[in-house]
Parts: sequence; structure tokens; C-alpha cells
Amino acid sequence: MADSEEQLTRELQRELEQELERPLDDAELRRIKELVRAQIEKELHAKSRAAKEKPQEAEEYFVRFSMNFCLQHLVLAIGVILLTITGLPIKFHDSAWAEFIFRHIWSLEVNRIIHRVGASLLMLVSVWHIGWLMTHAGRRELRELLPRVKDFWDFIAHVKFMLGLSPERPKFGRYSYSEKFEYWALVWGTAVMVISGLMLWFHRIALAYFPKYIFDVALQAHSGEALLAILALVTWHMYHAHFNPDVFPMNMTIFTGKISKKRMMEEHPLEYEQLIALSPPAPLPSEGEGGGVRGVG
Repeated sequence: MADSEEQLTRELQRELEQELERPLDDAELRRIKELVRAQIEKELHAKSRAAKEKPQEAEEYFVRFSMNFCLQHLVLAIGVILLTITGLPIKFHDSAWAEFIFRHIWSLEVNRIIHRVGASLLMLVSVWHIGWLMTHAGRRELRELLPRVKDFWDFIAHVKFMLGLSPERPKFGRYSYSEKFEYWALVWGTAVMVISGLMLWFHRIALAYFPKYIFDVALQAHSGEALLAILALVTWHMYHAHFNPDVFPMNMTIFTGKISKKRMMEEHPLEYEQLIALSPPAPLPSEGEGGGVRGVG
């Protein structure tokens, strides 16, 4: 603003001095500066008011996940967080930081209780999810999550794109190869954790029916799979759900169930094309309403 004011002042001064055929005195220069400043402020105020009054284009959203699915994820997240913050101190119980937790934050017995609450939530959501998979919506999602040959070629094409060997990224449908891998890794990991965890929780019953080496295998499987799951969460999942520049600081789709049209077109273009082909255009929102929402299924 200061540069524009100074430039306009000089131009007006030059024009007036040419017209009057004499240099302007200090009082006249001050008057010109006041007029120029007032004019610039008036124009800026007018632009700001026009920008506020201009109606913003409403963003269109698609319903990607049902509320049932979102609640399953919420319970799963709470259970996994509880299992993580209590499982790591048990695994590394001989470390200084674990000893600090047991002495100053909560006792080993409280830690075990919280861990079992987290385990109960994990088992609850597992049964819930299995029951949901038997519904029409669940079976449809399961079909979309099944691995296909296209996923392999999508992986190859994606690697080529990331290495700069291809100008285009692969087009994904409802679930990309990475989302399918994460889902089935979760299914496998949950099965291992639940079975081995129940053997450790009810160790007397387990030892009454299984030999000691089976119990030892369950102990190592539970510990190793838990650490593997935590590493996958803090690297793979945390990046895609939080640190990816496209969704930073958090991808809210799994909590709201909705995804913007822009992200839908970028991340799931094949599903977007299918939805547009099968569904009529959504009505434009009336004045004062939010963006339109389409159903995904």
C-alpha cells in the first residue's frame, strides 16, 4: 500500500507541476498525499466488502462410510490406544521408563485392568464387524475389499509414478491396493492378538488343554504381533491418516463418513465415475445452505 501511495503521489505531483508550470509547495504536497491515501483506503474497503458479500461456492460431499462403520472404527481406535499404552510397558517391563510408569502413573495391576478393557473392546468390535459383514452393506464392502489382479498392476503403476517413470498415477476404485492391504493386515493381526491374548488371559485353562510350548508360542506371537501392529500404526497409518499433505492434520472421513468431491475425484476416480454414471445430479443447495451431499451406496 505504501509503494502504491508513493507512486500515485509522484504521478499527481508531476502532472500538476506540468499543468501549473511551477513546483508544488509543502502544503500542496501534503494535501495530495491525503487525497491519495483516502482514495486507496476507499478502494481497499470496497474490495473487502465485495469479497465478503460474494457468495462462496458450496462444496459437494459424498457419503463414503455409514455411521455404523464409523462407530466401529471409533471403538477399534479406543481399544488399540488402550492396548498400546498398556502393552508396551508390559513388553519392556525391565526398562527405566516402564518402571517409572508402574511406580508414578499407575500400578502394574491397574495396567493389566486397562489392558484387558482394551482387549475387550477389540473383541467386541471384532464380533460387531463380523455381524455387520453379514448384512447387505457389509457384504458389498467385503466384495470391494477382496484383492484383485488389478491391485498388483496398480501397485506397479504407483511405484513407477512415485519414481517419476510415469506421468500419471493409477486410478483407484472404492479401495486402493494399500487400503486393502491395511484392512487384511488388521484382520490377520486381530485374529492373532485375540487368540493368543485369550490364552494368556486364561492361562490356567489354556495350560490344561495345550502343552507348554503352545503357550510359549502364543506369548511370543502376542508380543511380536503387537509390536508389529504398533510400528505399522505409527508409520503407515499415521502418514495416510494424519501427515499426508492432502489430509493434514487429520483425515476426518472415517469420523464423519463424508469425503469431498475434490478428494473423491483424486483418490477414488473410478468410484466417482461410477457414481456419477449411476446417480442423477444432486440439486444445487439453496441460499444459506451448506454443500450438497451424495450417497455412495
